[in-house]
This record gives sequence, structure tokens and C-alpha cells, in this order.
Amino acid sequence: MSSAVLQNLMRCCRSTLARQTFLSVRSSPETSATSGQVFGVLVTRQASGSTRYDSDSSDRPGIWDSFGIWDNRIEEPILLPSSIKYGKPIPQVSLSRVGSASVLGLRKQNEDRLRVACIHDNLLYFAVFDGHGGPHAADFCYTFMEKFIRDALEEDDDLERVLKKAFLGADKALHTHLSYFNNASFMTAGTTATVAMLRDGMELVVGSVGDSRALLCRKGRAKKLTKDHTPERKDERLRIQSLGGFVTWNSLGQANVNGRLAMTRSIGDFHLKTSGVIAEPDTRWFAVQHANDSFLALTTDGINFLLSDQEICDVINQCQNPTEAADVIAQQALQYGSEDNATIVIVPLGAWGKHQSSSNVYSISRSFASSGRFPRDYGLRRNWKFVGLDLVSFHQC
Repeated sequence: MSSAVLQNLMRCCRSTLARQTFLSVRSSPETSATSGQVFGVLVTRQASGSTRYDSDSSDRPGIWDSFGIWDNRIEEPILLPSSIKYGKPIPQVSLSRVGSASVLGLRKQNEDRLRVACIHDNLLYFAVFDGHGGPHAADFCYTFMEKFIRDALEEDDDLERVLKKAFLGADKALHTHLSYFNNASFMTAGTTATVAMLRDGMELVVGSVGDSRALLCRKGRAKKLTKDHTPERKDERLRIQSLGGFVTWNSLGQANVNGRLAMTRSIGDFHLKTSGVIAEPDTRWFAVQHANDSFLALTTDGINFLLSDQEICDVINQCQNPTEAADVIAQQALQYGSEDNATIVIVPLGAWGKHQSSSNVYSISRSFASSGRFPRDYGLRRNWKFVGLDLVSFHQC
């Protein structure tokens, strides 16, 4: 460990911690014995290998405000190797704290899939897949996407390139898999894919195809991490047309590739590959700011088409924990009239609970007008009436 890194860590912690504290580790059946002096912070290393910082020698985990970060509701240990690497305390993101929910809506079956896993000790994996034309493609990605990521990691350490290789590998393998069934209808199955990977608690890389989304709540504001791949985007529409496909608009004003698919990129949809539908993802790299970033959220279109990104941030910021937040968002989408499967994954970060919305009430009429969700998605299928702040839907006779 270099002296420069140690000095940087000392500066991060010195402002709120005691200036003179000795490192002591209590020997017990649960702890291993070591002693030393570091940053003026009491550190306890448990037998499991996790490390906990105590700023006041109270044998209780220090809240992240003690380290210039924040977390007064979720206590997590510090990732010591990552903190040394980056020169500042970095909280561990525990999979047990991640919240998720998936609801059926008015569909006959739920074709959405979500996955949360640990690829390596320092690499976490989060994904949502929104299937169409049956669940086959979404099921395949749910089961095998991690394998293609692991395989790519053996050859490359760049997470953006890893995700691109994994997406294309999954698409190729899905074609082989579906071909075995000798059923033409299976070849029309496809899925969106939005995958986020978090390395060392700091390095966030997101890859996506289709219209599922990833967003980051930074300082209470929504930061969109993905762009929908739809024919409404001029660049995507021109790409489709240049490769022999065409775009039509249905009676609801929704653009479709060859009159069939509402997205220009997906895994599967092999009947449209010659028309420009591809599985190559857009990827982006971000540095997590735990002092400002409250959470990462992955959502499918059953939520995206009814709630704006900022509304999602505001609702989640009112909740006590990610599990509660995921359930609230899914139910909110249903209340707003979602007929599609609605799925969300919420990953709490260092600023969880810090940025709360100033208002619990939304102007629903304003939201419908500003987001374009009405009447494009539901206007020709349902009538709506407003009762106070409650949105009530009823079928036209």
C-alpha cells in the first residue's frame, strides 16, 4: 500500500473521526487477532473476511455520514480492498439489500425476468429481460447470460467489451437452441436486455438492447443510463431502412419494424435479423459517487411507459428500503393503468435515504400530458376519469 493512498484515506476520514485512535481487534471465536494503527478508525476483521469500521469504538458499524458519505438506514461494511484502491471509503453493496418486484398486469403470463447475482467477489450483476412472442428468449437470457459474461471475462477485463461479447454470444446461442425445436413460431421470440455490472463498488457499466431501462438517482435527480432502441429514434430508423427493413406506424401512433416489432434491437427476433434488428448493445461506463448516488434502478416498459424517470426516483426516495420501494413502484404502475408485465430491480448505493422528495403528490393530468403516455398507449382502449388524486379506469361499453 503506497503512502499516497494512505494519506488520501486519512484525509477522507479525518474531518469527522477522532484524531488519535488506535487500531485494535478483539480476539473472539468470531474474529481473528491483529493490531495496528490506521486512519484513526477502529477496524474489526471478522473470520468471514468482511471488515467493519467503528468510528467511536462502540463495536457498532459507523454510519456513512461518519466518512463523508451517507447512510442512516442501511448499515453496510466497507470494501477494504476497493477503498485502498480508490483512496476513499467505499461501501459494500450487499445482494440481500437489493429490492425487486415483478407483477403480471393484465397479461396472461409474465414474460419478464430479473436476475441478481455475484459474478466474482468484486463484481455484481443485475439484469432485467422483457420477453415477447413467448418467454423462450427471456428464459434463455435469465439462465445463460451470466455464463456468457464469465466466458468473456476470461479473455477481456474491459466490462463494456465483455457485455457486447456476452449479448452477441447469447443471441447466437439462442438461435441454435430454438432451432432444435423445429418450430417457426419459436424463432419469432425475443427479449429486451438491460444488464448492469458493478465492480469494486465503484465501476458501473450498463449494456442494453430494446426499451428496458437503467437509471441512477444522483442528488435526488434521475440520471438516465440507457436509451430506448425504437424506430421512433431517427438514427435507429435510418439504420433499419439502410439494411432493408421498413418502419410503419399503427393506429396508436407506435412505430414498428416491418409492422411487427416495436424495437430495433433485441436478443432473438430472428425473423427480423435481415431487416436490421440486431443484438449489439449500447454500453456506458460510470463512476459511482456514493456520496451523491442513492440507488440504481432497472425497469421494464410496464413501468417506463407509465412513470417518468423522475417520478420513479421521487417514489423510491420516499420508501424505507429497496424491497418496499420495488413493491410500491410496481403497484403504482398498475394503479396508473399498466396492462403489461411490470418489473423493477433497485440497488441501494451510498446515499440511500439522503435525498427525499419534497412532495408525495403528483399531478397526474400533467404527468400524462408531459410523458406522452396518454393517449398513445391506452387512449384508444380505455376511458379514464379522475376522482380527486386517484386515477380510476373503466372499460367502455
